[in-house]
Amino acid sequence: MARPPARELTERELEVMHVFWDRGESSVADVRDALAAKGLDRAYTTIATLVRILTDKEFLIQTNNERPFSYRPARSYEDVSRKLLRELIDRVFRGSREQLLVRLMEQRKLTARERALLRDALNRREDRS
Repeated sequence: MARPPARELTERELEVMHVFWDRGESSVADVRDALAAKGLDRAYTTIATLVRILTDKEFLIQTNNERPFSYRPARSYEDVSRKLLRELIDRVFRGSREQLLVRLMEQRKLTARERALLRDALNRREDRS
């Protein structure tokens, strides 16, 4: 019996999704060119396969019916990153956000900009409470 398709994103699929999140609606050739510009030289057929998989997984939506096909993200970066972070916290840190924060702080000293962003996020959170 075949295993059901994975719903999570692989590293390569995530590379492709970042292009769509940055650029919006794009063709396979556009995505390939954008990745190549970042030093990630991938074959056109590889990108086409990844786009098909992402469409099957409902991360992308095809927007036209004529060639070249165009696609756009079906899910926002914010939604996907939230879900991936929740999964990371659950799987690696056994649900402990505290442990995640401790590990982040152990990695390196926060920059002034990072501290300011963290303060702003905490203040916004407190204002909503």
